[in-house]
Amino acid sequence: MSWPPPRAAFRREPPRFRALLLLLVALPLWLSGGAPAHAGDLRRVVDVPGEPRSVVWAVQLSDLHFSAFHPDRAADFRRYVGGALAMVNPALVLITGDLTDAKSKDLLSSRQEKVEWIEYENVINDIADRSGLNKEVFYDLRGNHDSYGVPEVGGMLDFYRNHSINARLGRTGMVQSITLQNSGWKYLFVGLDSAMDIGLRSPTNIFGQPTDQLLTDLDAALSQWDNHSISFPITKIAFGHFPISFSALTTSGISIRDVFLKHSLSAYLCGHLHTNFGRNLKRHHISDQHQLSSKQYYQTDIHEDMPTALNIHNCSARTESSAEFWEWEMGDWRSARSMRIVAVDSGYVSYTDINFTFGSRDVIIVPTFPLDSRFMQRSSYPHDSSCQAMSTTHLGTVRTLVFSRQKIESVTAKVYDSRSGGLHLLLEQEMERTSRSGARGDMFTAPWNWRALVDELPDRYWLQIEVMDMSGEIYYSQLRPFSVNGLAAKVSWTWKEFRVMGCQWNQLYYPIMWSTFAFLFSLILIPRTSLTFYEDQFMLNFRSPKTTTRSSSGRLSSVNFDFFAVEISKIYSIWTGMLVYLLYLIFFPWFSGYAVTQNSNKMYLHYKGWSASYFGNTRTVPYLGLPDVMVIVLPHLLFVVLPAYLVIVAIAAERAVYLRRHLSWTAKKHDDHYKRGRNCMKHAWIFHCFRKFLILLCLPIAWKHWKR
Repeated sequence: MSWPPPRAAFRREPPRFRALLLLLVALPLWLSGGAPAHAGDLRRVVDVPGEPRSVVWAVQLSDLHFSAFHPDRAADFRRYVGGALAMVNPALVLITGDLTDAKSKDLLSSRQEKVEWIEYENVINDIADRSGLNKEVFYDLRGNHDSYGVPEVGGMLDFYRNHSINARLGRTGMVQSITLQNSGWKYLFVGLDSAMDIGLRSPTNIFGQPTDQLLTDLDAALSQWDNHSISFPITKIAFGHFPISFSALTTSGISIRDVFLKHSLSAYLCGHLHTNFGRNLKRHHISDQHQLSSKQYYQTDIHEDMPTALNIHNCSARTESSAEFWEWEMGDWRSARSMRIVAVDSGYVSYTDINFTFGSRDVIIVPTFPLDSRFMQRSSYPHDSSCQAMSTTHLGTVRTLVFSRQKIESVTAKVYDSRSGGLHLLLEQEMERTSRSGARGDMFTAPWNWRALVDELPDRYWLQIEVMDMSGEIYYSQLRPFSVNGLAAKVSWTWKEFRVMGCQWNQLYYPIMWSTFAFLFSLILIPRTSLTFYEDQFMLNFRSPKTTTRSSSGRLSSVNFDFFAVEISKIYSIWTGMLVYLLYLIFFPWFSGYAVTQNSNKMYLHYKGWSASYFGNTRTVPYLGLPDVMVIVLPHLLFVVLPAYLVIVAIAAERAVYLRRHLSWTAKKHDDHYKRGRNCMKHAWIFHCFRKFLILLCLPIAWKHWKR
């Protein structure tokens, strides 16, 4: 007898019967002695019956940005996503933040628009109806755009609490978890909402702001099945809006990354960054024993400390797996029209990204094994492949899910060898459908001699799946490298990708800011301090041009600094203004503004954040928006203050070079020094041009700064 599709498991039941089911589900969890769920986290456990066995899949969508000024985003979502979900039939649909745009047409201001939220609610209702999925499989989380200008959670401007699926289904907690069960496997999905509880307006609202309570609830949710891990295997996946690189520390200094490493997640699914920064927005995290490791500030590669070469393991000895997890940012619907399908096949987690930029998709191919050696390998896989190969049959088959609107006629697995520099077909194997009629989805497998493909190069062999439907149309999956022995293929970030994924900005903000301040203070204090202690010697250099006639080139450099120190100190009013301005930026507010809503009181911006005094005693911290204010502080310091100070210093330096040259020429010099004087003239001309270049460069930067 075939099992019904999973949507039947979510059919509506009478209220009394649903209450009885909830009691029956909650009773075993209470008896197990697990950690109690925090208020608002329903901790649902759902059976996903039927074939394919030991396989579940979910759909992720992110950064929808439904906007009153861009109706095409919601229209395309309604046009394409409903049909795609009906074809894919996922067990879960995860919408990871930025449900609405909350930005003005010119993008210069931000506020919540109720019309956008009403449109979001209507579109999601329509999508659920067209896909045939129950709304309970949908999970939607807040992003930073969804909290723009929201003074308090649950307040009048918090439209998320009225129009989101989570709110309408009573999921009020900041942590939500659901466990899928199939064929003895448990797949735990945990979502977290780390958006600001007091939503600042753009641009100082770009970081996730987890609290200690949130991380405690997250840890409890991820631990709920730890007492049963011996009885059945568990795969843990978390989802949220903010990447690790854009998540702040809690007040006690704990990060989301610490919690994820503790539980060694399979993957963390997120959004926020969009596709503007690149397509390789993935990062492999692994625990580091050194507390002062550079990884707390940056990571230079997508996956560091991953095995990239063969190694001999002692399979008889138990090896403790490394604490690790993958972070996969998926892009966005706003501009890329992206959708991701995440599949878990016997514990192996993979994903396939598709986009609807050119219309709907008739066939979607999701290879589940072998894994992509660039973005899906874990450090434990080499040991697993070498030590468990004799006791498992999973390595012996190529596996793929195929979703199609029409009947599938044939599926073929193709393996290419790239050792010679090009792709040469090495294996072409017909795949067979292993799932019977009435299954949740079509799984195709093909046996292969995987031992013949063991190689020390993790990207030597490439896999592609070819599918032909009943109309004769042929579809191909994306080519992906694989390594059956579990090695990771090195992939480097571009500069833009490294800037948003590799840099831990919450840790880098203060070092960059204080380094800039230190450099600026040194520009104005060192010359003045030197003049104070060596004033007599400096004045002697001015009054005795013969000093320059008998000096070596090294002595001339010293005289140049003497003249420079005098010149920078002579412009006393400017020097004092420069010093006072730097002190003001450190000890006083930069400006005031409506940080939350136009109708609220003004708040004051410091380098530590927005002053929270407006909220009275309800805040445990004196400032809001740290490190979000770095988007104002660092550009102002690096692109306005620093260039302006350099221009002033360049003017003084150019004047010092002129004075030294003038004293050198007024004295009677021999021919050798005459040539040196002409060289100085050339250098002075270059310095003069550089000074003009700095002035011209500062003008557009200052104009853009004040315009924003």
